[in-house]
Amino acid sequence: MSLVVPSELVVDRFLPTVRAMLATRLAEHGLTQQEIAAELGVTQAAVSKYIGGESGGDDRFRDDPETVATVDRIADGLAGDEMDGYDALAELLSLVRSLEDRGPICELHEEVMPELQGLGCDLCVRGLDPDVRAERDVLANVRTAARTLASIPSMAGNIPNVGTNVGMCLPDPRDETDVAAVPGRIYAMNGRIEIPANPEFGASKHVSTAVLAANSVDSEIRGAINIATDDDLLEAARTMGIDPLEFDADYEDRGAHLRSRFADQGRVPAVAYHRGAFGIEPATYVFGATAADAANRIETLLTESSSL
Repeated sequence: MSLVVPSELVVDRFLPTVRAMLATRLAEHGLTQQEIAAELGVTQAAVSKYIGGESGGDDRFRDDPETVATVDRIADGLAGDEMDGYDALAELLSLVRSLEDRGPICELHEEVMPELQGLGCDLCVRGLDPDVRAERDVLANVRTAARTLASIPSMAGNIPNVGTNVGMCLPDPRDETDVAAVPGRIYAMNGRIEIPANPEFGASKHVSTAVLAANSVDSEIRGAINIATDDDLLEAARTMGIDPLEFDADYEDRGAHLRSRFADQGRVPAVAYHRGAFGIEPATYVFGATAADAANRIETLLTESSSL
């Protein structure tokens, strides 16, 4: 794991680029290299390199409209004596905070720390917020569940034509934006499982409906995965002591229908299925305390069904 603090990137990549941009703008305003050096707090030799284009830097900052606008504003203010060093520093600090909030600094941070990719990380902005930790844990759990499905040899044959998705909600979810799933769903391609993207919150309406319905009846159930309905798998569930619950496929409000069926049973079953309807492919939902638990349950069910 490469442990990189965002401030390192500010010092190593952002500041040299912005200083070079400022040096060029101030030179265009007619300041001498010595005057520019005094404004920037660097040597005259450094200013010479900045103006000569020898300083390197990072084009993502040079091309960023907000950075360009801030540099222009600071250069105009310093050259016109309308801004002092304190004002310029305030502008730069504000810019850094903005660029850390899903901006170029955040993008660069994800490049040098791949572990952050797909987490929707805003640690720099929000700090060690318990809500952020909960979101991160849910996203990580859904990724683990998706990888588990991809590792099951017989899983490809149990992916419905519409695709499979993995869902898990935050504690006390309000709506589908509190449910993480895989954007675009998981498909079987040439006998292999294809996971198109890292999980995101609000990425799937269908699996969210099942997750939210289950969680409203039993708050301990936060994960669900849809697979194709298969009689051998249902029989395997019964062999394992699981009583699959059948529900109707063609209810307009499936969430309300599922909540009603679960409430009638007084519990959320580990497996719930329907046989399809006109234009609706048969589907089975496997539930768990987490998405990873649901994936492990599917693996066990498929192993058991293969022995029937």
